[in-house]
Amino acid sequence: MSSSDVVDNPSELRYELHVDGELAGLIRYRRKPDALALVHTEIVPRFEGRGLGRTLVARALDDIRARGLHVIPICPFVREFIDHHPEYDELVTTE
Repeated sequence: MSSSDVVDNPSELRYELHVDGELAGLIRYRRKPDALALVHTEIVPRFEGRGLGRTLVARALDDIRARGLHVIPICPFVREFIDHHPEYDELVTTE
């Protein structure tokens, strides 16, 4: 069983997903006054097909919620994830 961790890397403007210490995916974002615009999600090809994209998005959204911020879901993958997980609806803003 592998271990995964999602961390915010503000100097690179991205959330990073690490699996067993290796970068497996990321979400690029732009900072707004009270929100993060999630622009692009990608999973390293050799890690695809494991559901890690969903894990990455959920943990990033949980972190954004814990920080009292909102999200602007520009990335289609993030938008689709939120559409299927209404518990994150209150985080969405267009500002």
